[in-house]
Amino acid sequence: METAAAPRWDLADLVRRRMDELGLSFRKLADACVDPLDEGAGPLWTRGTLENLAKREPVKAPSAPQLRALSAGLQLPLRLAQEAAAAQWFGVETVYDDESDPETRLLVRRFQQMSPEDRRRLQIIAETYDPS
Repeated sequence: METAAAPRWDLADLVRRRMDELGLSFRKLADACVDPLDEGAGPLWTRGTLENLAKREPVKAPSAPQLRALSAGLQLPLRLAQEAAAAQWFGVETVYDDESDPETRLLVRRFQQMSPEDRRRLQIIAETYDPS
């Protein structure tokens, strides 16, 4: 029988860490969380939701526009917010292959639970895969 995985807080931790770095309050961050692709929509995060997220309280998984808005508010590349959200809500781990091609990325569910041998096998498969 499979046991439930421990909760992940990747996006929550990213928000808290970046707020500290920038000296932002929850209200200032909420005001800055505007989707750059739809600035007319205004802020897409409320102070309360951001506070709950940072305190590791349950919140709904963010939409794509909300992730764009959050990355803008935190002044971070969108990719970082996407990867943190994928890990927190879906258990998807982004892995970078530092040994050869730094652009190679794998999204693997439950990657942290794999043995080192299985991780290496998956890396070899990804590196040799030719979709053509």
